[in-house]
Amino acid sequence: LPGLHIFAIGLALEVSVGKTNTVMALNNSNVLLPCTFTTCIGFQDLVFTWYFNSTELIYHGKIKSKASEPTLIQRNPRVEFVGSTTKKDNNISIVLNSVEFSDAGKYTCHVKNPKEKNAQHNATIFLTVVHKMVETDNTVTLIIVGVVGGLIGLLILFMLIKRVVLFIIKKTQDGK
Repeated sequence: LPGLHIFAIGLALEVSVGKTNTVMALNNSNVLLPCTFTTCIGFQDLVFTWYFNSTELIYHGKIKSKASEPTLIQRNPRVEFVGSTTKKDNNISIVLNSVEFSDAGKYTCHVKNPKEKNAQHNATIFLTVVHKMVETDNTVTLIIVGVVGGLIGLLILFMLIKRVVLFIIKKTQDGK
């Protein structure tokens, strides 16, 4: 039964980046990288880190308890902490300022809770940096609607011509 105990502890700490794990940012803008964590038995001296492409540490913080906000240990100068851990959700989100094309990649939010026998969990976001935000291309939809509309128009025109021809034939036969 010791394996069951470890399994239960593994499920106690949960880290999430929200509904979607992909974020698109405009070059030279600021982008929010969301991350929250939940824990069943609470936390004490919880450590969280943000990594870029699994190796580069961009934010490192520590939270003493539920009553205190995180304290900064180390950070990249362009990264700002915007979360809060004294409110309902344990939000450890960050903002990356002045995004560049080289910032595109994988961002991992990692949490370690000593109160849960050093349980660890992480979640990943993929950032894409674009030159400009483009609207979705609906050319194919417009082509399909145009073709269907055109076919319906041709069908009505064909039926109208058929009526006129039948009317002319009937008039000429009545005249004979």
